Amino acid sequence: MKILIADSGSTKTDWCVLHNGVRVQEIRTRGINPYMQTADEIGNEIAADLLPALGMTSFDAVYFYGAGCAYPDKITGMHHLLSARLPVSPACIEIGSDMLAAARSLCGRGAGIACILGTGSNSCFYDGAHITDNISPLGYILGDEGSGAYLGKRLVGDLLKNQATPGLRELFLTRYDLQPGDIIERVYRQPLANRFLAGFTPFLAEHIEDPYVHGMILSSFKQFLLRNPMQYDYRQHRIHFVGSIAYHFQQVLQAAAHIVGAQLGQIVQSPIEGLVQYHTT
Repeated sequence: MKILIADSGSTKTDWCVLHNGVRVQEIRTRGINPYMQTADEIGNEIAADLLPALGMTSFDAVYFYGAGCAYPDKITGMHHLLSARLPVSPACIEIGSDMLAAARSLCGRGAGIACILGTGSNSCFYDGAHITDNISPLGYILGDEGSGAYLGKRLVGDLLKNQATPGLRELFLTRYDLQPGDIIERVYRQPLANRFLAGFTPFLAEHIEDPYVHGMILSSFKQFLLRNPMQYDYRQHRIHFVGSIAYHFQQVLQAAAHIVGAQLGQIVQSPIEGLVQYHTT
């Protein structure tokens, strides 16, 4: 039996091919988000980067988990798109949100609190079978606390308003060969501003010892915990995390959790390992 599992965020998509429960191929393409991209853009991405790598392989089942796949119309659209592009029966395609992917990966078939901290952020309470509570993330403008896009937005805003450590602004502008006008253009006039802003997290990692950087990330994580997973039954359940931001800044995340009185569980970079286990056991 051949299965294709996809975990897609706004920045990247990880595809994993399983044959009789054994992982035989891994592919990475750019992020797919039907909330922010058109069907043609997504179709072109699949045709250009995924299909040539897969070859003519047919599948018995496809499980696609993605950012933006929490809405019925987007689920329907992704189902139509994948059934038209991939060699698999439409009846054997399941579309789920990235939040469901995180919950299944982190909690398996047990109850728990699952969170995403990547380009965007999200959280839920999962009863072992279904997501039963979900505080809306609201996106990087109104919410997405602690996410890469949120951290990038705060970094850029503070640098351009001279609120960060002296000299950090010049280091940032030189590193990325940017002028303030370039940033305004990318954020307000070009698509996928969230991906652009999240692209500055390596700079934050390089300067994590800077008092401003550390303090800004710490306060952002505290806001995420207080405004999202701590609205569930966090006293009875540990809070688990998946995503590059949670993984690479986990020491700061642990410090934020200690300050607000939350207990953390697993912190993993990608849900793929857990999803493979979920779909093969």
